[in-house]
Amino acid sequence: MADPSTAEKSRDEESLKYRSPLVSRYASKEMAYNFSDRKKFTTWRKLWIYLAKAEKELGLPITEEQIQEMETNAELIDFKMAAEEEKRLRHDVMAHVHAFSHCCPKAAGIIHLGATSCYVGDNTDLIVLRDGFDILLPKLARVISRLADFAEKYADLPTLGFTHYQPAQLTTVGKRACLWIQDLCMDMRNLERARAELRFRGVKGTTGTQASFLQLFEGNHDKVEELDRLVTEMAGFKQAYLVTGQTYSRKVDIDSLSVLSSLGATVHKICTDIRLLANLKELEEPFEKDQIGEGVIHQD
Repeated sequence: MADPSTAEKSRDEESLKYRSPLVSRYASKEMAYNFSDRKKFTTWRKLWIYLAKAEKELGLPITEEQIQEMETNAELIDFKMAAEEEKRLRHDVMAHVHAFSHCCPKAAGIIHLGATSCYVGDNTDLIVLRDGFDILLPKLARVISRLADFAEKYADLPTLGFTHYQPAQLTTVGKRACLWIQDLCMDMRNLERARAELRFRGVKGTTGTQASFLQLFEGNHDKVEELDRLVTEMAGFKQAYLVTGQTYSRKVDIDSLSVLSSLGATVHKICTDIRLLANLKELEEPFEKDQIGEGVIHQD
């Protein structure tokens, strides 16, 4: 028997690990990638490149050759080397600094210059949040649009309305769909607000005082503020938080989770409505050609 290929061995190893069904079954390809290790660590490298570019522009002795070397190797991540470095150093960020330096020997001395771990860690989290909202918002808009078409199509179709799941008065199928649309529009408003209010942590140093960067720029406050602005702009944000500690305020995470949980409540309500209507045979669950429903298998 031939030895299994490297790809087969890798798939077999993956089958031994827990995988969340929230990702493997329900997440879109785009959203799964957004929270992936590859997205995380390539974003770290982009942030190091932004920092180097801004520091060069403001007069630090960084060459274009060093920046070009970093850009050329930004996607070439040796995850095995990074894992070995982390095991040795007991530090995830410095492990990836070393792994990046290995393929960028000319730039090794200026990677992460003046920065702290949260420069890459927290700024990457904010980028992932922003990009997650950007994936979600068009999908939500599409759902609202399709439901609006459905509501208009069935605006005059009478159906029995319920209160406390008891028969009440006549309504229409279109009006019932409008109840769902109204809630989704509120969620769209909240998601857009949360997305618009996201800021960047920026270049704030170890405890938010920017002391390390003041030292690099020999006490020039204007250059340190401009460094913060330049990197924030390169990362695609309009503003950075004015005050941070080592991390950005975790109220930002709570705000984001709050609007996402509100959307989840809306979707849960819609799905419950549909399930209850299916129980009453007011609608049928669509089955695909080869789909198998739940039930008991009998064998003669």
